[in-house]
Amino acid sequence: MRPFFVMSLLFGLTFGQTASLCAPSEYTIHVEKQECAYCLAINTTICAGFCMTRDSNGKKLLLKSALSQNVCTYKEMLYQTALIPGCPHHTVPYYSYPVALSCKCGKCNTDYSDCVRERGRTNYCTKPQKLCTM
Repeated sequence: MRPFFVMSLLFGLTFGQTASLCAPSEYTIHVEKQECAYCLAINTTICAGFCMTRDSNGKKLLLKSALSQNVCTYKEMLYQTALIPGCPHHTVPYYSYPVALSCKCGKCNTDYSDCVRERGRTNYCTKPQKLCTM
């Protein structure tokens, strides 16, 4: 029984990473500034999907490296800049946003990712909408 358990564990750890479904996904960001007359709807790609995580009931028995809480995050990305229409001259009318080129399952890097989803925040416009197609 012991060899079967070890083989099952190794198979699960190996197959778990290949079974992850993390990939660039189409997403629309709604951007508005209080000073500007319009809301801008920007079509971009973000990293989204399922990543296999490992968490054990025996946390005290395992090394921290054996316990991983992976998220779907950027492997390669670039930033594009859009112009928000209807802004007065004293306002900076530009908005930069990430475009996912490729994704990976890994630790969330707070330098360029929002690792916690805010509750109650919605993605919609309160002003007349303009569509940005880049």
